[in-house]
Amino acid sequence: MFQATHGAAAVTECVSKTPLMTDLYQLTMMQTYLARGMTERAVFEFFVRSLPAERRFLLSAGLEQVVEFLASLHFEDDELTWLEREGHADSRLIDYLAQVHFTGDIDAMPEGTVFFPDEPILRITAPLPLAQLVESRVLSLLHFATLIASKAARVRLAAEDRLLVDFGMRRAHGSEAGVLAARSAYLAGFDGTATVLAGKSFGIPLFGTMAHSFVIAHEREMDAFETYARNHPDNTVLLIDSYDTLEGARKAVRLAERLRGSGIRIRGVRLDSGDLATLSRGVRDILDAGGLGDATVFASGNLDEHAIRALLAKGAPIDGFGVGTRMDVSADAPYLDCAYKLQEYAGQARRKRAEGKTTWPGRKQVYRHYSADGRMAGDCLTLEDDPQQGEPLLRPVMREGRLLAPLPTLADAREHTQAQLERLTQTLRELTPGPSDYPVDISPALSELVRTLDSAA
Repeated sequence: MFQATHGAAAVTECVSKTPLMTDLYQLTMMQTYLARGMTERAVFEFFVRSLPAERRFLLSAGLEQVVEFLASLHFEDDELTWLEREGHADSRLIDYLAQVHFTGDIDAMPEGTVFFPDEPILRITAPLPLAQLVESRVLSLLHFATLIASKAARVRLAAEDRLLVDFGMRRAHGSEAGVLAARSAYLAGFDGTATVLAGKSFGIPLFGTMAHSFVIAHEREMDAFETYARNHPDNTVLLIDSYDTLEGARKAVRLAERLRGSGIRIRGVRLDSGDLATLSRGVRDILDAGGLGDATVFASGNLDEHAIRALLAKGAPIDGFGVGTRMDVSADAPYLDCAYKLQEYAGQARRKRAEGKTTWPGRKQVYRHYSADGRMAGDCLTLEDDPQQGEPLLRPVMREGRLLAPLPTLADAREHTQAQLERLTQTLRELTPGPSDYPVDISPALSELVRTLDSAA
């Protein structure tokens, strides 16, 4: 694949920063809180209630975007004017919003951490109106990033060490989604993306070759190939399935002979349609027989972890994959049953008891245990002030609105993700639907808090 150069991560231009990216009921609740003087500290936690049938684990993502959103939280004058004019906020709320900025605390699992149902991956502690205001945007950012990272991690497990490139921006549900999906995929182990803004915003390596339109625009397929090769002599990868795939491979071989005197080498070919297992074998044979044994075969076209695993099980000689639509919309599990719930207010634990949506109350921590071979062996969900043996997964990130330390770079978060995936058990690595059988124990202290709150209700 053609790989463009890239620089250090720049400003994230793709992500909306306005606090109007919220639900109206956040403002109506805030207005009532202020009227009643309910401004004491509240604790909210983000967690997933249950795993989709197609998932055995989830991968936390989106913390960087949440921190950026909270760190820049403020209302512009025209936003306040609009809220007041439209009757969505009274004068007391307008005055509050005019001065608002994030003054709370954040504790979170590092991005790329494997987690399971009921385990909070982020906790916000802040005055109740402020913690309520940010709910919708925080939930949106964490949900989408985690959804795509969890899907992309499965693709990486299926592809093993082969090249993986995100191709999904054009089919994502909006431009922001396309760029953030590229980030989540890279976090989970993809090698790069075709989305240019993701390269600029996050320093993700960019990959790309040509479309079928480029080939069809030329009178002859060979003309398209040669024109491209001479304009991109250092990264000549040819899309060979616009007409006859095997004949396209033969033309690549003939062109290689013609280009050899100019010092141009054909680095690979791409297949985007048809029976990829059969075609890749035929193409590989043609390339090898024609002296292009070092040219790679790259495949794309409606792929996901299941398609990739099936291709490799058939022995398809494919060196890399472009994965788009099915990953960027997480086609087999397009949403997570996630929540951002109040767990404590004014120093008192709170618990929702609605049928099917009960919560574990209080400020919580997750401790992880490992087996002798370093694999994940089980977690314990407990209260923050109830230390357990094992590795605590939630770590302090912000205090009183200030970062305690710079967040890990995306490259460092990627390394953490890889280490997490290497510690998965064989059962968790399975791609077929089924229970994860991963134990998450509830501590006696948390169970006792539940009994106390329920008996007092």
